[in-house]
Amino acid sequence: MSLQASQGDRDSAMKIAADAFVFLIPLLVIAGLLGIMGFMLLGSAFLGIALLVGLFFRDPHRNVPVEKGLVLAPADGKVLDLAKQSDGTTRVSIFLSLLDVHINRSPIGGTVREVRYQPGKFRMAFDRRASVENERNMLTVANGSLTVRFSQIAGILARRIVCWKKPGDEVESGERIGLIRFGSRVDVFVPENVTLELSRGDRVRGGSTVIGRMVSSEE
Repeated sequence: MSLQASQGDRDSAMKIAADAFVFLIPLLVIAGLLGIMGFMLLGSAFLGIALLVGLFFRDPHRNVPVEKGLVLAPADGKVLDLAKQSDGTTRVSIFLSLLDVHINRSPIGGTVREVRYQPGKFRMAFDRRASVENERNMLTVANGSLTVRFSQIAGILARRIVCWKKPGDEVESGERIGLIRFGSRVDVFVPENVTLELSRGDRVRGGSTVIGRMVSSEE
């Protein structure tokens, strides 16, 4: 099965995450003031930076698959690694470049069982050590026999992890749960009762790319 999202899954209804405005407003004000003062070149530079910030914080609409038992990509980016863990799960590591959408989404629908912040280092997000050494925020979502853990991991440029959910919250599959500012990595730990449908090097889209399917108990 193709990892690509459906034809209807376009970056339509584009909007900007609210977290962007703490950066955008000062940049736009400075650009405007510089323009009024006659410093057009410098004002244009600040306006360009504001446009780049807006691009980074873009929050496109995604058509979320509704089939039961699916595990979706929690973020946009490139699959860096698939690694079997000692607890039987498989860690799927997704690298988000500065050009990727940085909104993170829940890979399954269910109840948020745990949200745990872990301080740490700021290694490059594509470094394998980032999964265990970098600052990260770990969430666990459970729905019946399906439980998925995933981590928002800071990178060398990502110094702010944002999470909008807390333990006890109900989330839908593909629902926005937070973001990581300026380059990052997301690891999702897929349980043994899910068959993976992706490979190292694949490009995925948060909330729309199917990365695995839960194995039916009848099989």
